[in-house]
Amino acid sequence: MVKLSPLRFLAQFILYALFAVVVGYFSISPAYQYLAPGKAQLKLSFRHAGQHKVECRRLTPEELAELPPNMRNPFDCPRERVALVVELLLDGELLFHDSLNPSGLARDGSSAVYRRFIVDSGRHHLQARLRDSRREQGFDHDHAAEIELMPGQNFVIDFHVETGGFAFL
Repeated sequence: MVKLSPLRFLAQFILYALFAVVVGYFSISPAYQYLAPGKAQLKLSFRHAGQHKVECRRLTPEELAELPPNMRNPFDCPRERVALVVELLLDGELLFHDSLNPSGLARDGSSAVYRRFIVDSGRHHLQARLRDSRREQGFDHDHAAEIELMPGQNFVIDFHVETGGFAFL
């Protein structure tokens, strides 16, 4: 059996105390600064499904007769969706432009975007635009607003068609 001496207890206490001081110091210092002074962050983040790429068409009686009885749906509706076109402008300058392909093997899912932009804090004119239809030019959803970004602020741009389109949070 090992005999424990008071000197051994003292050494163990000192080592544990030293370890606690080091851990305590690094838990509060050096201070981590997420953004540079005077900067704010814009986050563009949403998922949305565009329109179907091709309209559904009604099958003719001859085409229906060729199909097995359990597959006789009177409509032929391809699943593929259009790619979304997204633009983000800050003070009239293009900050982001991309064409977002739909997800899924059949390209029938929603398109997703997540982008972060570090910008100067202060007052800005922000405009977000989205095309989710088969049209070639223009945008289906357009939202613009004057925003005030505080230093260190995290400003989110979201999209929900059910609530009217873009939301600046």
